[in-house]
Amino acid sequence: MSRRRRIFEGKAKVLYEGTEPGTLVQYFKDDAMREAGGDVATITGKGVLNNRISEHLMMGLTDIGVPNHLVRRLNMREQLIREVEIIPVKVRVRNIVAGDLIKRLGMEEGTALPRSVVEYYHKSDELGDPMISEEHITAFSWAMPQEIDDMLSIALRINDFLSGLFYGVGIRLVDFDLEFGRLWQGEDLRIVLADEISPDTCRLWDMETNERLDRDRARLSMSEAAEAFQEVARRLGILPQSDVVDMHGRSHAS
Repeated sequence: MSRRRRIFEGKAKVLYEGTEPGTLVQYFKDDAMREAGGDVATITGKGVLNNRISEHLMMGLTDIGVPNHLVRRLNMREQLIREVEIIPVKVRVRNIVAGDLIKRLGMEEGTALPRSVVEYYHKSDELGDPMISEEHITAFSWAMPQEIDDMLSIALRINDFLSGLFYGVGIRLVDFDLEFGRLWQGEDLRIVLADEISPDTCRLWDMETNERLDRDRARLSMSEAAEAFQEVARRLGILPQSDVVDMHGRSHAS
């Protein structure tokens, strides 16, 4: 990796110059934030699991016609992705009351929303990703009205797909975050799904016990978070039931 040109490094991933024109290599790290803006910790094998989970979900979305940046998985920690112009807006889809919605609206955690709610946040680590409106997005030219409509439409399609997929393996999709980018193909511009879909970007609860199967488990311990990520991978059929993953990306029987 040291010979490749590093393009960007975030909290969970590193982007390198791609091996093909118009591509990047996306490397998944084990780093995890205990709380927003808090200390960085490590969830053993998280990068390996997120790489495989996100690939699995992105390929499913490709099959139903949802455009995204994935080209193919390269190895245990890396994907080849299309280079896109990231829109600085995070789209959050909520199905169940959780997280900051409890405090903001005084609602009880776990309450099913009457319909899926879509929220927008400005992507800014320095500002803590503040919540914004469509008016902010268009006023500051972060996205055009048609692009917002495209993001909303794609987000709801993704929600339908993921909700059904996770329901089938006994997991409730509480909420999740999406990022989008602009992809130029000749003179044609498309809005496509970017970043990742994984327990790092989704709240996932066991349907029977409400056990957290996502990064919220890191508030308890890094080992419990690792177990939660592995459980999601097992239920999706990505990991055999008897396998565990170590921090180097090797799977072996437990």
